[in-house]
Amino acid sequence: MPKFMDVHDGFVGVTEEQLGEAHAADLAIEGDEGVHFEKAWLDPASGKVFCLSSGPSKEAVQRIHERTGHPTDQVFEIAVEV
Repeated sequence: MPKFMDVHDGFVGVTEEQLGEAHAADLAIEGDEGVHFEKAWLDPASGKVFCLSSGPSKEAVQRIHERTGHPTDQVFEIAVEV
């Protein structure tokens, strides 16, 4: 199954707990699209969040994020891994 890395902006000052809540929201409905969100990272100073997932398509990843209130159009398929 393809892997994806997506990037979110606008999370300046978000706490670890808040990131955990956003990640849990994705996990709660990820099965609806056949997606699995593996991990999320936060840089609270820049407001960037990075999510690693696997799923059938980048559009499936985007739909889950849209439904949970943190949409992004920055979803990249990870085609090469070493």
